[in-house]
Amino acid sequence: MFRTALRNVFAHKARLLMTVLAVLLGVAFVSGTLVFTSTISSAFQKSSEKGFDNVDLAIEAPSGSGAAAGPPRARPGEEKKLSQALLDKAAALPGTQRATGSVTGFTALADKKGKLVGEGWQTTGGNYDPGRDGRGEDARYPMKKGRAPQRADEVAIDAATAKRVGFHVGDTARMSVNGPVLKQRIVGVFRTDDGNVAAGGTLVLFNTPTAQRLFAQIGEYDQITLKAAPGTTQDELKSQAKEILPAGAKAVTGKKLAADQSKTIKESMSGMQTAMLVFAGISLFVGIFIIANTFTMLVAQRTKELALLRAVGAGRRQVTRSVLIEALVVGAVAAVAGLGAGVGIGAALRSLMGRFGATVPDGPLVVDGTAVAASLATGIVVTVLAAWLPARRAAKVPPVAAMNSVHAAASTRSLVVRNTLGALLAGAGTALVIYGAGVEGTDSAKLPLGAGAATLLIGVFVLTPLLSRPLIALAAPFLRVFGVSGKLARQNSVRNPRRTAATASALMIGLTLITGMTVIAGSVQQAIEKMATDSLKADYTVSMANQTYLSPQVERKLERSDQVEAVSPLRNSPARVGSSTEYLTGVKGESISTLTDLPFVSGGWDGLSGDKVVVDKDTAEEKGWKTGSTFPVTYEDGSKSRLSISGVYEGNEMIKGIMVDTATLDPHMKQVTSMQVMVKTKDGAGESAKSSLEKAMGNNPAVLVQDKKDVSESIAQVFTLMLNMLYGLLAMAVIVAVLGVVNTLAMSVFERSQEIGMLRAIGLDRRGIKRMVRLESLVISLFGGVLGIGLGVFFGWAAGKIIGQTLSTYTLVLPWERMGIFLALAAVVGMLAALWPARRAAKLNMLAAIKTE
Repeated sequence: MFRTALRNVFAHKARLLMTVLAVLLGVAFVSGTLVFTSTISSAFQKSSEKGFDNVDLAIEAPSGSGAAAGPPRARPGEEKKLSQALLDKAAALPGTQRATGSVTGFTALADKKGKLVGEGWQTTGGNYDPGRDGRGEDARYPMKKGRAPQRADEVAIDAATAKRVGFHVGDTARMSVNGPVLKQRIVGVFRTDDGNVAAGGTLVLFNTPTAQRLFAQIGEYDQITLKAAPGTTQDELKSQAKEILPAGAKAVTGKKLAADQSKTIKESMSGMQTAMLVFAGISLFVGIFIIANTFTMLVAQRTKELALLRAVGAGRRQVTRSVLIEALVVGAVAAVAGLGAGVGIGAALRSLMGRFGATVPDGPLVVDGTAVAASLATGIVVTVLAAWLPARRAAKVPPVAAMNSVHAAASTRSLVVRNTLGALLAGAGTALVIYGAGVEGTDSAKLPLGAGAATLLIGVFVLTPLLSRPLIALAAPFLRVFGVSGKLARQNSVRNPRRTAATASALMIGLTLITGMTVIAGSVQQAIEKMATDSLKADYTVSMANQTYLSPQVERKLERSDQVEAVSPLRNSPARVGSSTEYLTGVKGESISTLTDLPFVSGGWDGLSGDKVVVDKDTAEEKGWKTGSTFPVTYEDGSKSRLSISGVYEGNEMIKGIMVDTATLDPHMKQVTSMQVMVKTKDGAGESAKSSLEKAMGNNPAVLVQDKKDVSESIAQVFTLMLNMLYGLLAMAVIVAVLGVVNTLAMSVFERSQEIGMLRAIGLDRRGIKRMVRLESLVISLFGGVLGIGLGVFFGWAAGKIIGQTLSTYTLVLPWERMGIFLALAAVVGMLAALWPARRAAKLNMLAAIKTE
C-alpha cells in the first residue's frame, strides 16, 4: 500500500501541483514572517546591547506620582528629574570611574530643503557630557569629525544622519524643540549605537546647559549613568549607589538595562509578528479547502482503482493510510519548498524596509529552529488534516463499485445532517454577534463578537452547498444571454454543490475580512471628520508634528500676525480634584466661544474667567456636579483653591474635560506649554492664510498648520495605510483562492472529458466550450464574492456598534464603490482562473474524449 501511495503521487503530478502551491504559499508566509521578525529583532537587540557597553549602572528619576493629599503627578514628559548634586555624589562613589548625566527630548531636524528628517518621534536631542572639568570626552558619542558642542548655538549630529542628509561640519542646521526655529551651527559628527538612530531616526547633541534649558531645567537630568572602576562589579556599584538615592529613584545595572531593552524590542516585534501570522493562518485556512477539494476529487476519480484494491483484499485502514501517505508526501514537499521561499520572503521584506525609508541595523539573516519546525509542522499537519476526510470516504468505497466506477452520491441523510448543523452554527453565530454588538463596554463585547463571527463563518461554510442553488439561480437571466454555453455553465456550477461550496468559500473568507475592515475604517474616518467639523469653528489648528507640547512663543507669534482674528491655546495641567487626579484644560475665556461650537446643557462660555470653569457633561455626571457647583482643587505647583462651575457642555473625543481660563491656570503651571493652538483668520481658511501662518512660524518642519481638510486627510492617510497593508496581506489568501478555482475547474474538466467530447460531437464548437468553462468559473467566484461581501458588511455593522459606544459621531457608512470593486475583483479572479482549464477543455480530442471511461 505504501508503494501504491507513492505511485499515485508520481502518477498525478499535474493534478497535485495546485495543492502543493497552495500549501507552499501558506508555509512561505509563515516562515517568511518568522525569519523577518527574528532577523529584525536580533539586529535591534545586538545594536541596543552595544549602547550599554559603557554603562554599568543607571540611576533613573522617580515616577513623579505624589501622595493622595499632595500636588498631582506631573504631565507626561515632565516627570521629576535628577539633580546636579546627585550627579556629584554619584561621581564621588568609591566604585565609580565616571558619572554622566543625560537629558533628552524631541528635536525636529530639518534637511536642506526644510523637511523633517527621521520618523518624527525618533528625532531626538540630547546632551554631550564632557565631564566635571568640561575638557573630557563623552564615551557614548565618539567624534568622527569636528568637536563637541560648547556654545548655545552649536550642535553635533550623528554620522548616519549626516551621510543621509548631506550635512558637514560648518553647515547651519534648522531645528525645533517646542515651536520656535533654532539655527544651529554643526561643529561635530559623532558615531552612536543608539537603537533609534539605527532605525532611521536622528540624534542631535547640545552642550549640557543648552540641553537642560530646552528639555528640563538648569541642573536637572533624566538619567545618570555610571562606569564602574576597575575591580568593581555592577552589583557592588549598585549597593554603593543605594546610599545616595533620593526617594522614588532607582538604580538599575547595565545588564538589566540591556535585558529590559531586548525584552521591549521583542515585545514590540511580537505585535507585528502576530498580525502577519494571523494572515498566514488565513492563507493556510483557505488552502485547507483547496487541499480537501483536491483529495476529494482525486478519490472520486479513482473510485474504480480503490474498489479493486478493496476487492483484492485491502482493508479500510489500508486505503485510508494510502491516501494519508499521499497527503504526507505532498505536505512534506510543499513545506520544504515553502520554507525556502519563506527565507527569501524574509530577506525581501528586510530589503523593502530600507526602500521605504526604515533603516535596519546590520546583521545576519536569522533562520532559527522555531521557523524551521513551525514551517515543516504547519505544511505537513495542514495537508494531512485536510486529506483526512477524503481518506475516510475513500475507505468506504464498496468493492462492488469496481463494476461501474461511479462513486455513490451523498445520501439524503448526510445532506440533512449537514444542513441542520450549518443552520444551528449560523444561527448561534448570528445570535452571538448581535448580542456582542449590544453589550455595554468594549472589553465585554470582544469575546461574544469574536466567537460569534468565527461560528457564523463556519456555519455559512457548512451551509454553502444549500445556499449555492438559490443564489446561483439568480444568475440564470444573465447566463441565458450566452445561449447553450450559459445554460450548461449554470447546471455545471450546481452539479456538485459541495465542491462549488468549498471553492467559493476560499474567496468568501478573504472578501469577508476585506469588506469588514473597509466598512469599519470608512465609518470611523467619517465619524472623526464629522466631530472635527461640528465642534470646531477655528480655521486652523497649530501643533507639533510628534504631538508634544508647543512653546508659548508660538501663541504669541500667532497673535502678532495680521491675518489672525482670534487665538486660543489648549493647555493641559494635572490637578488634584478631591481624591483623584484630573487634567485642567487651559483656554482663553474671551476668544474660545468664537473658536469652538460645543452645545451647552446649561450655562455657557460667558462666565469662563477667574475661578469660574466649564465642564463636559460626562465628567459632571460622574462627579455629581451641575452649574453653580463648587469643588476644591490642588494645582500642579501645590497651590489650593476652589473653582465654581459656570456651564456644562456636550464634550467629545476631541474636546472634553474641565476648562479654565489661561489667566487663572498659567501661574500654577511649572512649564507653560500647549498641546495645540486654535486660530481663526480674518479671511477664513485659504492657501494665502495658511502660508502666512507657516511663515509666522518660521516655516518650521516640526510645526503642523492644519485646516479641517488637512485634519481629515491626515486621518484618512492613517486608515488608507492600514487598509493598504491589509489588502496586501490578504492578497495572499486571494492568490490561494485563485489556485482553488483553477484546481476545481481543471479537475472538473478531467471528470467531464466524455461529456465535453459528446458536446463537441453534437455541434458545440471550441469557443462555446471555452465560454462554458469561463462562465462556470465566473458564477462560482461571484457566489463566493456575494457571500463574503454580505458577511463583511454584517461584521462591520456589529463592530461599529461597539465603536459607537466611545465615538459619539459614529454612523455606519457602506462603501458602495469599494464593494463594487470587490465584486468586480471576484469576477476577475473567476475569469483568470478559468483561462487554463477552458483552454484545456477546448483542446480535447472529441473521439478520444468520448472513449474515456
